[in-house]
Amino acid sequence: MKQILIIGASGGVGSALATAYAARGDQVTGLSRSVDGLDLTDEASIQAHIGGLNGPFDVVLIASGALEIDGAEPEKTIKSITQKAMMDQFALNAVGPALVLRHAADLLPRDGRGVFAVLSARVGSIGDNKIGGWISYRSAKAAVNQIVHTASIELARSHKHSICVALHPGTVKTPFTEKYLARHPAVEASEAAENLLSVIDGLGVKDTGQFFDWAGKPVPW
Repeated sequence: MKQILIIGASGGVGSALATAYAARGDQVTGLSRSVDGLDLTDEASIQAHIGGLNGPFDVVLIASGALEIDGAEPEKTIKSITQKAMMDQFALNAVGPALVLRHAADLLPRDGRGVFAVLSARVGSIGDNKIGGWISYRSAKAAVNQIVHTASIELARSHKHSICVALHPGTVKTPFTEKYLARHPAVEASEAAENLLSVIDGLGVKDTGQFFDWAGKPVPW
């Protein structure tokens, strides 16, 4: 039985991940804003919630995030950006995961395999960006990719068997995405969860610091 920690366990993908791990017989610890009051934009909240946990956890997975915050929709052009909307995106989608990494890294085992995974998004890829738009969200996800890559280097010094990665779950049918699906193919959260578990299961130390999609294929930075 593995020990699993899921941040954002009440969301569409997070709850599906918790269900999938529990179905395997693993012990799942979930934290979320709606259930536990964990606020990723508040370091004191992160420290209080993470500090109360007893590790080690075989997998720590951050499934929190938002495409819209306070009604600010993804921008179609850079002329539409606002300081508040961009700062809100960075606070939740980049700084929040960075603070979780700061406080939760030591919950990984030091003498065995441990995975720290952050759900990112393909739109955070600079190399894959061919259509523009969604500047604040794209930039926040690009930032969290850099945070994951940098943290993986530091984590490897103290946790030699650790794996720290960013993961793109694909387009998932959740309230998070329903306004933006249009004609894009999407999968149910349960299928996305199984895909992500398969990727996590197949990761090795050589993969740390990288960005993978739901099929285990590398995504360009």
